[in-house]
Amino acid sequence: MVLDVRDLQKSFPGAEGDVPVLRGIDLSMREGETLALTGESGSGKSTLLHLIGGLDTPDAGRIRLAGQDITGMNDAARAALRRSVVSVIFQQFNLIPSLTVGANIAFQARLAGRLDPAHADRLANVLGLSAHLDKYPEALSGGQQQRVAIARTLAARPQLVLADEPTGNLDEATAANVLDQMLALVTETGAALLVVTHSETLASRMERRAHLSRGRLA
Repeated sequence: MVLDVRDLQKSFPGAEGDVPVLRGIDLSMREGETLALTGESGSGKSTLLHLIGGLDTPDAGRIRLAGQDITGMNDAARAALRRSVVSVIFQQFNLIPSLTVGANIAFQARLAGRLDPAHADRLANVLGLSAHLDKYPEALSGGQQQRVAIARTLAARPQLVLADEPTGNLDEATAANVLDQMLALVTETGAALLVVTHSETLASRMERRAHLSRGRLA
């Protein structure tokens, strides 16, 4: 089991007191599994993703990644886990503007101490980036930047990939192409994939679907 979440709870401060966002979430994923997380805007999908990725801490409950309980970890320990076990693909790409495409792709794998130049080059080739490795992110289209973000994530060989609306900023044709490539590469690497999405097309491509409503999964 690469992911095991039990009774996860999270609230945020509101004008009249704390507002519950997650009200006891249970979720598990096996290695190589794909899952779409859907729900209306403001339902807590991104909050759940950030908690699983160790970017925030829950009020109660437990998160285990690859057998490690992250809920009691400090910031440094969670950051180390993000380098070695889990990687996040953000909707806004979050590429480093001062680094070339090739350096961006290698960045996370280098931090994890598992950079394989041949693997990174093959990812760039599969994602159609080989001709752009010496360019900087600002010279690329949105679709190309999303491909760089995917390549950067998979170059580190994570056990779990978290993707927050990974095709939300792309046109329909580009989104379909990026999704095809991402699914093929995730299948090849054996990583589990959890995708937050509003897209019915994207959700239908996942093996499982979980719907978040009023702080609970259905």
